[in-house]
Amino acid sequence: MLAAERRDHLLDILRREGKIVAKDVAARLSLSEDSIRRDLRDLAAEGLCQRVYGGAVPVSPAVADYAGRTLIAAEGKRRVAAAAVGLIDPGNTVILDGGTTALAVATLLPPALKCTIVTHSPTVAAALVSHPRVDVFILGGRLFKHSAVASGAAAIEAAQRVAADLFLLGVTGVHPDAGLTTGDPDEAAMKRALAGRAAETYVLGSAEKIGTASPFGVLDFSEVSGVITDADPDADTMRLLRRRVRILPA
Repeated sequence: MLAAERRDHLLDILRREGKIVAKDVAARLSLSEDSIRRDLRDLAAEGLCQRVYGGAVPVSPAVADYAGRTLIAAEGKRRVAAAAVGLIDPGNTVILDGGTTALAVATLLPPALKCTIVTHSPTVAAALVSHPRVDVFILGGRLFKHSAVASGAAAIEAAQRVAADLFLLGVTGVHPDAGLTTGDPDEAAMKRALAGRAAETYVLGSAEKIGTASPFGVLDFSEVSGVITDADPDADTMRLLRRRVRILPA
């Protein structure tokens, strides 16, 4: 099989099965695992897959820049955000992550809802300026422009002073094997710090993130209370996820 044919074959497996196990593909094609791993390195370099231990999984489309992400799955993110708003009780203190789904949460908060929102996202904070009953606390630090959030040591230190009822966590990938992931190590560390300050953490997982992965792990499934998603509940990936974590349909 020529290299171009192997490439197409690997991409087809990724689309159909949601992951590639290098040793299994090598056995089926009577090739060495090293050959398959080289192919996967090439595909990853082109942004066509995310390499993981033993193979590869689909790469998340949510690693695009902030402006680009606002155009991806806007309706799905709105449904996820609406379901997340339903988790907020009057009087709650809620940590709201950055990102486009979190921004949708901010815009959907009912005008009558009185609560406190803690966020490291200037865009989320700005969206709440006109809300009549929400108190907003902004965590400062170095601005990570890709996601328009504060990150780094100063932001993590500020997070340690927070105690919240709920954290609405944004990630770029939700995969039954690769777990909850994002595209930057400092951003992943900030998300972990915020999760550690909340009684419960729920993941904002719109459908385009389900079954995909990014390079940096955020939390184990055991560390979150559930994943809110609009993904097809009958999809194979969703059946696998339900074995790992509570799913809240949006």
